[in-house]
Amino acid sequence: MERYSIAPVIALKIDDRTDMEFSVEYINDRGPADFGISQFGKGVAPIPRSRVINDPNDTINKDYVSAGYSFEHRFNDNWKVRNGFRYLSYNYNYSVVALPLAVDGPTVTRFYADQDGEQQSYSLNTSVVGKFATGSVKHELLTGIDLNHNEDRIISLFGGPSSINIFNPDYNLASKPSRADLLPFNNTLNTSSRLGIYLQDQISFFDNLILVAGLRYDTVSQDTTNVQTGFVDGGRLEQSNDAVTPRIGLLYRLIPELSLFANYSQSFDPSSATTASGNPLKPERGEGFEVGIKTELFDQKLLGTLTYFNITKQNVAVTDPVNLLFSSAIGEQQSQGIEFDIVGEILPGWNIIGSYSYIDAKVTQDTDPDFVNNRLFGVPYNMASLWMTYEIQSGTLEGLGFGAGFNYVGDRYGDLANSYTVGDYIIGNAAIFYRRDNYRFALNFKNISNVDYIQSVTGNQTGIEPGQPFSLIGSFSVQF
Repeated sequence: MERYSIAPVIALKIDDRTDMEFSVEYINDRGPADFGISQFGKGVAPIPRSRVINDPNDTINKDYVSAGYSFEHRFNDNWKVRNGFRYLSYNYNYSVVALPLAVDGPTVTRFYADQDGEQQSYSLNTSVVGKFATGSVKHELLTGIDLNHNEDRIISLFGGPSSINIFNPDYNLASKPSRADLLPFNNTLNTSSRLGIYLQDQISFFDNLILVAGLRYDTVSQDTTNVQTGFVDGGRLEQSNDAVTPRIGLLYRLIPELSLFANYSQSFDPSSATTASGNPLKPERGEGFEVGIKTELFDQKLLGTLTYFNITKQNVAVTDPVNLLFSSAIGEQQSQGIEFDIVGEILPGWNIIGSYSYIDAKVTQDTDPDFVNNRLFGVPYNMASLWMTYEIQSGTLEGLGFGAGFNYVGDRYGDLANSYTVGDYIIGNAAIFYRRDNYRFALNFKNISNVDYIQSVTGNQTGIEPGQPFSLIGSFSVQF
């Protein structure tokens, strides 16, 4: 694997009230194409995390470019304007790969495929923030506009099947075809333009009662053009969607150390993903509310939040279970549960970040009735994490610090059919660091007990991604 990156940033202070920053990032990544491991029975195939079920010679080349600027001008202590622009480009190119699609016991059926993709995005945003009062009521107003244009082209080729035994793979059973031997599957160009206008007011009626109310309008137009192939009908499809999404929140401070809050919001998220037939997915829509308690202890050095949330989303894009290179949409999903977070300083030099969540996430509507009331894949009931650091505050070892913590993720289903699970895991992490003046050195130990675990799933029988083994990461930085 080869990976190169560069990310220069230039920050300019034009005057006391005006700042501007230019940034560019370039990443070139060339390495193996990894499609994970596969399902086996009601669980994950008991094979090494390094086992390849596609072909060891499959590769992918990726190029990523991000460039833009951010600008801020403060008219006075109460009013300021912000403006920013960002250009993104992402190109990828697979070699001819043996794409795993179906599992039957120890046998994985793969289809030879090739795919190239070109994605470009242009975003421009401008906002104004102002503080003022109407009598005894204080306001913090935010209003703005953002524009976005995306172009996304995907070219895919498809070929015949090839099988492999995951426990005893023989990668030489069949010769890999060349790109010229594959059939055109699809050639799709998807362009979209989006305009968003928003207005929000944070209203402080008293020192202990704050209301946040906002409204956003979005309009999106999409144009999808498909070249005729033996798998996809040619033609052009245009669709336009718009939405008004509100947001409202309330915070009431009972005492300086304890507050109650409640929020309600709606969302509208257009998708650039396409189905295997070349059609764009409908925008994802959602709504949700949360209520909870916030605490601020030890002069606001230790903060804790306990939240109940309930979120419903429609048209959620997921990987197509039949063709991993494309997407399909869940009709409706609902997630509800509780979350507890704590962050802050327990004692001088002793810091803590911790969280726990219980999530009941399920499909509530779908074109396949067998999926209704099934758990969402990859989402456990329970998750928890803890990270603590201690840094010596004085003496000859001042600046020397140590960190330790863990991540726990409960058992998860691997697909929407809930046909198999991928198990729970707990991994430990640690760190040693030293900082003095503007220098910082650190060693981070990841998965210190080298636990075998599953990091993520795609919702299919394949594409199951094992977690990273024990690793040691060193870093050194200088600020000037």
